Amino acid sequence: MDRIDFLKSLALLPLATCNMKLQDFSNFIEPSSGKAGKMPALFVGHGSPMNALEDNAFTRSLRNLGAEFKKDGKKPAAILVVSAHWLTRGSFVNISEKQKTIHDFGGFPQALFDMQYPAPGSPTKAKETALLSHLLHETNEWGLDHGAWTVLVHLFPEADIPVFQMSIDYYQPMQYHLDLAAQLRSLREKGVLVIGSGNIVHNLRMSIPKLQQGDAAPYDWATEFDTWVGKKIREGDYGALANYEQIGAAGKLAVPTTDHYIPMLYTLGLADGKEEIKQVYESVEYGGLSMRTFQVG
Repeated sequence: MDRIDFLKSLALLPLATCNMKLQDFSNFIEPSSGKAGKMPALFVGHGSPMNALEDNAFTRSLRNLGAEFKKDGKKPAAILVVSAHWLTRGSFVNISEKQKTIHDFGGFPQALFDMQYPAPGSPTKAKETALLSHLLHETNEWGLDHGAWTVLVHLFPEADIPVFQMSIDYYQPMQYHLDLAAQLRSLREKGVLVIGSGNIVHNLRMSIPKLQQGDAAPYDWATEFDTWVGKKIREGDYGALANYEQIGAAGKLAVPTTDHYIPMLYTLGLADGKEEIKQVYESVEYGGLSMRTFQVG
């Protein structure tokens, strides 16, 4: 069963290096017009598209986090999302002024297809982002996929903050993504909130029997791997996370494909090594789906 067929089954169930040094570009990047200061970075385990419609512990954690941003005066100048659902050969930044809401799934209620997230794009910030690394290329060939908008609808429901996405070069090793993220750290100083959106444990095939039975209990290997990742995050050992296969069978089962794992590396690569990392939500559900969500800074 492929990902689209699996997503259809979810509709029936509630689921919760750069050619130049970075500083050489500083004169080209406009400072943020806001007063929020340095932005955090987030990783969100986005789970099922149905979370866009549902009120559950996970979606409430996102709404609470968004409310904290508002209370603390941390309104981003723009939001950059690295989603598990935009995979390319090469790394691209979408510079479109208007961002279409992409419904990249099938078999869900019409209410989900009717949802729109009408935030504008951010051509200026997107082009500034592309300047930060020779690895990045500009494109108009995307919008906001469900890895972005199903999360943002809870974090920032007003949809009044410009949003753009950066793709994942699916043909690169894990260290590539950590290194590229490090080249983008200056964005946080310019008021850009970067969100990695995926799932640390994401084994659809082995989750299907649990889903069909309505059994939300996690597999032992899923809990083992998610716990190991949490430990490495606390220790700041991001290199180990880029070599997750070292954990053995649990790693291979938890990450059968790397699409949903890689966004976490972008979030961690944006950390400066001295910042607190706060766990926003922790849960492994329906066998092999980790909803772990955390904030850097």
